[in-house]
Amino acid sequence: MSVFEISILVSAVLMILAGCFCIARSHHLLRILIGIEIAMKAVTLLIIFAGYVNGNDAQAEAYAVTAICLEVVMMVTAAGIAINLYRTYGSMDIRNLKKLKG
Repeated sequence: MSVFEISILVSAVLMILAGCFCIARSHHLLRILIGIEIAMKAVTLLIIFAGYVNGNDAQAEAYAVTAICLEVVMMVTAAGIAINLYRTYGSMDIRNLKKLKG
């Protein structure tokens, strides 16, 4: 493996760890969403890297675009929940999600 490939793998693993840490250590919904975004960008990077290593660039790009589209749909839904949570309770604490109805 070249230095380039090792640096991509290390950076992707560090991004996944940072995203998981952000998700696990926070009760604030926006921080959790940012952690999910960071982890998903690392997964997209790994998909593209796998296509580069295997020589299937077109297939990896198709998977990456699909992952990005799914990520956008998930984030829009989560943003709607976050807005409703803030309007109802005045904070983004996820412990208030149990009280939301409708």
